[in-house]
Amino acid sequence: MIGEGGEQLGLMSLADAKEYAYSRDLDLVLMAANATPPVCKAMNYGKYCFDRTKREKEARKNQQTSKVKEIQLSCRIDVHDFETRTNQAIKFLQGGDKVRAVVRFKGREMAHTDIGYAMLQKFVEACKDYGTTDKKPVMEGRIASVILSPVKNK
Repeated sequence: MIGEGGEQLGLMSLADAKEYAYSRDLDLVLMAANATPPVCKAMNYGKYCFDRTKREKEARKNQQTSKVKEIQLSCRIDVHDFETRTNQAIKFLQGGDKVRAVVRFKGREMAHTDIGYAMLQKFVEACKDYGTTDKKPVMEGRIASVILSPVKNK
């Protein structure tokens, strides 16, 4: 038996434990049923449930979720368009989101996938201060892609 302040009250019969708890306007809660002998605690069960849900809600609030944002590039992208997409990717990385850079190959561009890989490498180099890659670019059908994860700030 454990008292309301957390103090050990020792072994008690069920009737004595109930009498102790109810005389103090508390609930008798079974904490460890598998222990020998079972452990009970005298507490205000409503307050205990409220505090538990409050702690769980606080833990969910402090969890950080990250999304994967996609930036589309092409083999024939112009300099200004490339800079615009790089700046957008940097904003996403600073916001804590992952960025997936994609190069889509159309028609005869499939014969020159090396140009697309070079474009992705150039993109990774432009974003290297804000994000890192876990693995090198991957080809999936007609799409080459790479995923950048944000760099942890100290």
